[in-house]
Amino acid sequence: MRLRSLLFVPGDRPERFDKALASGADAVILDLEDSVAPANKPRARENVHEYVQRRAGETNLLIRINPLSSPEFEDDLAALNGLHPFAIMLPKAEGAASVWKLAGSLASEIPILPIATETPSAIFEIGSYREVSTSLCGLTWGAEDLPAAMGAATARRTDGRYTPPYELARSLTLFGAHAAAVPAIETVYPDFHDLSGLRAYVGRARRDGFSGMMAIHPSQVETINHAFTPDASEIAWAEKVAAAFAAKPHAGVIQLDGRMLDMPHLKLALRILEISGR
Repeated sequence: MRLRSLLFVPGDRPERFDKALASGADAVILDLEDSVAPANKPRARENVHEYVQRRAGETNLLIRINPLSSPEFEDDLAALNGLHPFAIMLPKAEGAASVWKLAGSLASEIPILPIATETPSAIFEIGSYREVSTSLCGLTWGAEDLPAAMGAATARRTDGRYTPPYELARSLTLFGAHAAAVPAIETVYPDFHDLSGLRAYVGRARRDGFSGMMAIHPSQVETINHAFTPDASEIAWAEKVAAAFAAKPHAGVIQLDGRMLDMPHLKLALRILEISGR
């Protein structure tokens, strides 16, 4: 399953669940954590349990639970009983140990999507996710909880780009995902009214090697999907490169349209063809 866009919807707003599924997002994250006030969490669990159970045939529903250290965690586990969502999103994950703990607490095997950068300790564990890669469906990061934990005023410059500490967290997540051979999922763009800013943001994400992005509003889905879908010119280039290497199977380097191409170019071409379904 492709994960270009993953749309959050609060677990205490069941009237939005069907709308989220109809948004065109590749996956919908039913949230039990930050978007749900403590008083509403019991009802949110009931809503999510009922909806996921009713939509048993759907493959694009994730559930974001509360952190392992949270007093809400055990109640979240109880709400998961009998459910088989596409994946569980784990906030405030701290490397392979967190994945092992969650996987060991689940009644059945369900893929896990850790949020890898929400505590200072988590930064030093990102490389360990390759040890549990078979339990993952991807790796993502967040730019809100970490600065709050560190007492930082903000994670962003005045132009919206990340300051160096949080750019590092983003980069480490990207490297950690690729080291584990799982999709790297970019974090949210909070201003859902700013579609031009979103286009620039998601363009940088794809340029840098992310394969998908989380969204907080349905209006963001189309832009995200478009950015992570190869266009006709990219596909044509990839087909041309793949064909050229296929014609010379023993060549490590070929010349094409006046350029010298080697194995990294072939890998990129094959990745584009895989993403585009070719």
